Amino acid sequence: MTEPEATTANHAEGRAQVGVQAGVVHGDVSIYSSPPGASPAERFETGVRLLNGGIPGKARELMGEAVLAGGLTGNRVCFHWQLALVSGRAWNEIPQEDVAKLRHAPFGCELVGGDAWADGAKTVIRLLDAVVRHDTDLRPLLKDFDCLDDPQRGMILRHLELFLDGPLKDEMWSRALEEAGQGQMAEDRSGRVWKFFHPDPAAPRVRPARPPATPTGTRVTAVVATGVMTAAAVNMAYLLVRDLQWLTLLVYLLGIGGGSCAARTGAEWHFLAERRRAKDREYRQPREHAPRAKSDGFVGRVDRYFDRYFARYVPRDTSRSAWLAGTAGIRRSIRNEIVDLYREQRTGAEKIAWLIRYRVGRVRGQWEQGTLWEYRRELAAPLATKVTTLLGLAVLASGTAWTVGHAAWTAPASAAASTFLALPAGTLAVRAWLRIILERRRYAADRAEELQLQQDCDAAFRRWKLKLADKPTDPEMAVWLDRDRKVLLNEALNHYGLTMSDMIAHAFIEAPGSPAKRARVPKGPWRHTRYRLLLFLLTKDGVRQLSADLDFERGTFHDRDRTNYRYEAVAAVRVRQTDDGDHSFELALVNGELVKAEMLADAMEGLQADETRATVSETTLDAAGLSHTLHVMEGIAAEGKLWIEQERYRKAAS
Repeated sequence: MTEPEATTANHAEGRAQVGVQAGVVHGDVSIYSSPPGASPAERFETGVRLLNGGIPGKARELMGEAVLAGGLTGNRVCFHWQLALVSGRAWNEIPQEDVAKLRHAPFGCELVGGDAWADGAKTVIRLLDAVVRHDTDLRPLLKDFDCLDDPQRGMILRHLELFLDGPLKDEMWSRALEEAGQGQMAEDRSGRVWKFFHPDPAAPRVRPARPPATPTGTRVTAVVATGVMTAAAVNMAYLLVRDLQWLTLLVYLLGIGGGSCAARTGAEWHFLAERRRAKDREYRQPREHAPRAKSDGFVGRVDRYFDRYFARYVPRDTSRSAWLAGTAGIRRSIRNEIVDLYREQRTGAEKIAWLIRYRVGRVRGQWEQGTLWEYRRELAAPLATKVTTLLGLAVLASGTAWTVGHAAWTAPASAAASTFLALPAGTLAVRAWLRIILERRRYAADRAEELQLQQDCDAAFRRWKLKLADKPTDPEMAVWLDRDRKVLLNEALNHYGLTMSDMIAHAFIEAPGSPAKRARVPKGPWRHTRYRLLLFLLTKDGVRQLSADLDFERGTFHDRDRTNYRYEAVAAVRVRQTDDGDHSFELALVNGELVKAEMLADAMEGLQADETRATVSETTLDAAGLSHTLHVMEGIAAEGKLWIEQERYRKAAS
């Protein structure tokens, strides 16, 4: 026996869960709840999923409704009902009424036949009898157990760990450890776990092209002014024909033709120049940074994603400072677009993180390919357009002056009237039609860009959905975590030179690590990318304590701490539970040292309509096996070493 060697005040002190990022809740439909009015079979299947997800308390509740109240029977029902009654509990933790249910299960569920489920159920019965009757010959029992196939064999190893005792405990532990070692990283765990912590992505949206906005007054002006100008031009032509001024008429027609060419190419020139200026304004580096949104709001989270991805995706052969300065305007433009499109849609920023990442990557690709500012070249008016416009205007001006001068000799009053009507009417018509044409051209160009961007984003969305298609289920996450705990338990046993039968009991405290992401399915427990696991081994000589950080994605342990102390060294065990369902664990030793773990923080975001913080907390703690841990540690704190004898007495009495 040794005294505590160091203070084990790790995990999270107080509310120090700053390293846990905002949680992700997958979808709206839960695999862990039954619809209103569900049949006994439906409630039972929900209980099976809860059991597979490592939530035995709720599994017992639903299965009990299906079996006891609903009268559901069958071999498969019997097998799962037996496991639910013992899962996560030692023999002396099971209430007498549940012991009676356990013994009655084969008869109540009408266990018959010899299928795999019946074989599994019969093996469970024999294992339970072997725990109570120490004179049982284990060899035929273990031989039959080894002949079981999965999933029955794996489920028994998983759910009867705490229940077994004596030599049988060692035999079954060796099998459980072998299964855990082989399956710890199975099913491409390292390549899939990260996907569980990514939300179901929101579909991409792009800013729709603004429809042409031409005031009615502009259209009326264009029509009326064009009519007046046409009437004046026709009157001028009439004067020339009446006086047989054919040469002047030819010059007049050439001037009109030059004006038409100038109008067409001039409109194109003006459109290109205006669109280029608009793009420059959009992408121009802002002179002043707009005030940042509050960090806990949607806009603030979007800003953080943009900052993160622009800082991470720096183009090749480019300094970060040059990249950030050169794309400040583009970053602001895309950020404003996404904020405007999603802010009022009740879409979490984490659901569009993929879109932000894609848009940033798209900008980086354009930068590397040298096409980011390609629009400046594409929107530069060709020399031919400029020359044609200027020549057309020159021909128009020359032809008009020649025509007016000759027409005035024969009909000065009429020629003057036509001229003074045509000039202002033509100016108004050109400006009105130019505005109409430019607006239509602007819409067509914006629409083409919108369709292209939407097409690209849709393709990226499909690729991302396909990448997330093999996201682990919550029961898979539970199985991996259970195997991790077994690996850590075996490490502790090897370090202290113990066997499973040497232990009176063992218990885990499971807290979020830091930094970590977290996610869950509706009605499911929180899962984390990092855990801080605290393991207590209760032996005849005292408590062996091991804590370690678990990198859940890689299945590796880090930063281990070991402490040993006598039972008499435990001064108190405290569990703080708030009305919101938050829990923290604190073990106080007589020398003043503390072992703390904040199992749940108060940031329980992402609640569904039929969830509360308390129910989410209850589910998470059920999955963590808190009930068993508190039974063990509170018993030690209350009775000291005497707890061992009391447990043995209680077990014998049961």
